[in-house]
Amino acid sequence: MTDVRTIEVEAVTKRFGAVAAVNSLSFQVAPGRVTGFLGPNGAGKTTTLRMLLGLVRPTEGRATFGGVAYADLDSPLRTVGAALEAASFHPGRSARNHLAILATASRIPRARIDATLDLVGLSEFADRRVGGYSLGMRQRLGLASALLGDPGVLVLDEPINGLDPEGIKWIRSLLRALAGEGRTVLVSSHLLSEVQQSVDDVIIIARGELVHEGTLSSLSAGDSLSVLVDAPDRAALAAALSAAGFTVTAARAGLVVVGVEAEEVGRAAFAAGVPLSTLHRQSSGLEETFLHLVGGDR
Repeated sequence: MTDVRTIEVEAVTKRFGAVAAVNSLSFQVAPGRVTGFLGPNGAGKTTTLRMLLGLVRPTEGRATFGGVAYADLDSPLRTVGAALEAASFHPGRSARNHLAILATASRIPRARIDATLDLVGLSEFADRRVGGYSLGMRQRLGLASALLGDPGVLVLDEPINGLDPEGIKWIRSLLRALAGEGRTVLVSSHLLSEVQQSVDDVIIIARGELVHEGTLSSLSAGDSLSVLVDAPDRAALAAALSAAGFTVTAARAGLVVVGVEAEEVGRAAFAAGVPLSTLHRQSSGLEETFLHLVGGDR
């Protein structure tokens, strides 16, 4: 049996009638790192997390913590902290009261309540009714619920949703700190831009299937290098570049040459005696690579 801090999803499939929300999905999430679980809305992220947390039964396969199903963990709240996007709280209860109920049910020391409220920045509002909380404050309370048992694994569904810029900066720092303590941190999002400053690894799914797994930097390997170039005599430029063996396509702002550096394009134009008005390197970037993987560029 592996470390219970290691999330293991093994050939998981979930069908709702004839629709496969998740299809033969496999991946691992290691401790000590922040992993982004990414994909467009409807890709199957929340369904996968619900299967991992025992809220939905897989049609096939299994999702465990080091080989142990969530329902079989000795102390679930002390092992896994989870905050799902759809988490709801009784509007008449305070944040302190909500955490007190969780602490009592899981035999967690009451001292953890104040410590956790302070950690997520809710101490000042701890005795205010949750019904008056903003979306960002509810997100913080969901995170407090996940952290209450001081777990080794955190599973967070869209945790940045509803936070202001200061809150986003805060949660990024917190996630990095938690992973630095050796915890496993799995964060779902439908936007790479939301999490790319805080994650080490990415797992990307689309239409319920895995399309990429690796480090964040591994996405850069799929960048498509191109050069945008233009000249007062665009036809002469196109002829010179084609004669040099480059693949050239027309764009509104000029000509696009794929798979070469700008210096090579400039030399070819100079050799042909064609003066240039535009010459710069283009790269697809992480977000564009992500959109290409999930089909968002279509």
